[in-house]
Amino acid sequence: MSQPAPRRWWALSLIALAQFAVIMDTSIIGVALPEMREVLGFTQENLSWVFNAYVVVFGGLLLLGGRLSDLFGARRVFGLGWAVLAAGSFVAGFAGNVATELIGRGVQGVGAALIAPSALTLLMMLFGHDPKELTKAFAFYGAAAPAGGTAGVFLGGLITEYASWPWVFYINIPLALLVLILLPLWLPGGKLASGGSIDVLGALTATLGLGAAVFAVVRAPEVGWGHLATWGLLLGAAVLLALFVLIQAKKKSPLMPLAIFRARNLGSANLAQVLLGGAWVPMWFFLNLYLQQVLGYTAFPSGAALLPMTGLIMVGMIAIAPKLLAVFGPKTMIVSGMILLAGGLVWLSFIRPDGTYAADVLPASLLSALGMALAFIPSLSTAISAARPEEGGLASGIVNTGYQIGSALGLAVVTAVSAAYGAGELGNKEALTDGFSVAFIAAAIIAAAGAVLTLATFRKTKTTV
Repeated sequence: MSQPAPRRWWALSLIALAQFAVIMDTSIIGVALPEMREVLGFTQENLSWVFNAYVVVFGGLLLLGGRLSDLFGARRVFGLGWAVLAAGSFVAGFAGNVATELIGRGVQGVGAALIAPSALTLLMMLFGHDPKELTKAFAFYGAAAPAGGTAGVFLGGLITEYASWPWVFYINIPLALLVLILLPLWLPGGKLASGGSIDVLGALTATLGLGAAVFAVVRAPEVGWGHLATWGLLLGAAVLLALFVLIQAKKKSPLMPLAIFRARNLGSANLAQVLLGGAWVPMWFFLNLYLQQVLGYTAFPSGAALLPMTGLIMVGMIAIAPKLLAVFGPKTMIVSGMILLAGGLVWLSFIRPDGTYAADVLPASLLSALGMALAFIPSLSTAISAARPEEGGLASGIVNTGYQIGSALGLAVVTAVSAAYGAGELGNKEALTDGFSVAFIAAAIIAAAGAVLTLATFRKTKTTV
């Protein structure tokens, strides 16, 4: 057994920063969206692509990022990911039109897909020698996710209000420079793999298939659900995703060995993560729009208004969910959390054009946040622990991919449905409220479906915390 790295706890701060940053980049743009729409020329319907361009690429390339980390060394891929993230952030902040903005967000997604799996590999390299240290390291790493979400909401409002929206992207550049300077000092280099191949075709078919599906759903309200272009894109997406599965079944070194899904409850836990993302992200997206476009909040008050919700998620994930999980087990926790999330979303659907934050937003958002926190940790831990120890990294990549893609597809579907009920009628508070209300109902249906499917597919097992 090799000696533990002397600077491993300092190195953990860089690894946690990675988790913080990739989650922050999904939330920091929320309160900046209305200003970006006006400056760059987005429509209300395609505004969701500022989020989707990042998460589709991020989720679609996560498995490839993990494979590259195995082949070329986690530290090399980690550093490369930060460099790519910084480049994408510069492009996204400097963008003067919709196309350039989406290219920048896509490049950010590539960087995040390289950072996330290599960060987990580095954590295992640094702390795998001691189970007690590994548990502490995972807790610190896990807490960075809700911290990133909370900071993103707050910083997004602060930056948009008192600087300008491009700085929600530029903030990544000094972070990347800091990591790249400290990287060779604190993180182990690791050894190159002796052999193996990169499943580029698998990565391309997965990413293009998921992107085509999201694009078809987002564009459907404009061209029509019965239009040939809509069904052509959906058919193309289905073919690409089927080809991805076929490639994984035939390839000697696939990105995602299909045999891993034989593990008990891994599939069920991943499905729960997909539907959690599909319900939660639309809620966060449309709540931002309601606060600004209906209640008239500017960027900073809008971001501050969501701090209680994101703060409760952080406390729930770190302090509440693990204790309850030890008592009730994962199945009960996931189902209960999904039901609470669905209840909070239904409550949000009663928003009014002349509503108030205290009555229409705060209590319902807190109930939703509690449900999210209770369901997220048990489904995540089950998905990772269900696999064999040597497949832990792969299981982590799969569940992360599931959540990101569920977020993108859920937001695409909910955006399309809400647009048909007035969510695109800017300046008309009554119509906007009706559309946003329908969005919350649609997200509640996704969460409720998650509860039902978990109840039906999850097999009881011993609790692993």
